[in-house]
Amino acid sequence: MLINLQKILAVAEEKNYAIGAFNTPNLECIMAVLQAAERHNVPVIISHAQLHEEIMPLDIIGPVMVNMVQQSSVPACVHLDHGEDISYLRRALEMGFTSVMYDGSTLSYEANVENTQKTVELAQAYNAGVEAELGTIGEREGSGGESAAQMTDPETAKKFAESTKIDALACSFGTAHGFYTQEPKLDFERISKIRELTGLPLVMHGGSGVNVPDYEKSIECGVRKINYYS
Repeated sequence: MLINLQKILAVAEEKNYAIGAFNTPNLECIMAVLQAAERHNVPVIISHAQLHEEIMPLDIIGPVMVNMVQQSSVPACVHLDHGEDISYLRRALEMGFTSVMYDGSTLSYEANVENTQKTVELAQAYNAGVEAELGTIGEREGSGGESAAQMTDPETAKKFAESTKIDALACSFGTAHGFYTQEPKLDFERISKIRELTGLPLVMHGGSGVNVPDYEKSIECGVRKINYYS
């Protein structure tokens, strides 16, 4: 059952849990995630990241993702993860993706806002949701030990959310992409403040390797989508 990001996050809000979002760059991954979701009767998000284009082109895997979700018995969202080019996001939306993430985290704040606003306007035409990122989430093989200056500032997040009208915010609060070289130390006070000021469902990137108690505490603090790949 294909639904958009707004609807699946509304379920997470109602039930006070987080939706698992899994990158699925091949058929076996798609089947595994959807079969597990059906076995447990829970909603799920399957994702394709732009950086996977070299190993699995969007034009090949995207229609497969959409078709399999349409046939699934559980509510599921097809998401474009870490899209850096609006033209690439448009391609995903045109093939039926119901959620896109614009990643302008390496740009200036002003450029990130401008491009995120364009993405929101684009997605609305397809009844799709938008996630965006603010702050610096650690790269591959990260320690999860980003400095406070690299993490998402709550006041800036409030301004960003009001300016862009996004549906979900990916925040930097101590996680990192890829495998951890040491146990991450998550800033729960920071994420709680961001949630309080923005009112948005928050997204944990770098969910692979985070322990269960930290998952649970993050959910208590307002995380409603947890990304898992590595």
